[in-house]
Amino acid sequence: MMSALGDALAQRAPLWGGWITGPTVLGPEEFARAGYDYVGFDAQHSYLDDARIASMLRYTEHLPIATAVRVPNADPAPIGRVLDAGADAVIVALIETAEQAAAAVAATRYPPAGNRSFGPLRAALGRDLGALEARADVFAMIETAAALADLERICAVPGLAGVYVGPADLAISMGVDVGRATTDPGMLTAMARIQRAASEAGVTAAIHAGSGTAGAALAGLGYQMITLAAESQALRRGAADHLDEARGR
Repeated sequence: MMSALGDALAQRAPLWGGWITGPTVLGPEEFARAGYDYVGFDAQHSYLDDARIASMLRYTEHLPIATAVRVPNADPAPIGRVLDAGADAVIVALIETAEQAAAAVAATRYPPAGNRSFGPLRAALGRDLGALEARADVFAMIETAAALADLERICAVPGLAGVYVGPADLAISMGVDVGRATTDPGMLTAMARIQRAASEAGVTAAIHAGSGTAGAALAGLGYQMITLAAESQALRRGAADHLDEARGR
């Protein structure tokens, strides 16, 4: 069995993603209608709790879009909860060593391979342990200089589906202004290095772009999964366009 993201990547690349930071029933549906390949739910920097994320994951079950949830760390309890709720992938923040990446993978695997506890919340997920493990991808976020120092070992961790770059925090860690996170020459060098390391290890290179312009540039670097915008950014841009049209600009 292949994961939803893995199946999509086998057919095309890059995959384009949207991002959800607040309670919404329209956000995932509108990203799907716009043709996005996946939507990420943020359990780190957002207004979302477990119950709301579980509800939105259930709502997306019949939408033609894959789902991922970002969690703050490799703690197995929250990782298990979002996977039990039906997330197709988990993105684990602030991974800085191969050991931490291995812990994140273990949180998605049942004993003896890992420490995930059994308890799917949706009947449609079934009870086959192998299928439950296979459907859940795990991505390690690379967003600090310390992670760069252990990059090749992180990418080589067995069971890791990919790495997911957080340019803002990586920029801060490298002493670069956040506003230049995807344009600073040093950042571009670092992001190109991460993509190469992922490619050589045979894992997916994913990244948070924050805009379509940045997304196009990062696709040019070879990234295979690119998150373009949060629902608030998309709403603000669309609202501004409508207002400009009304004012005749």
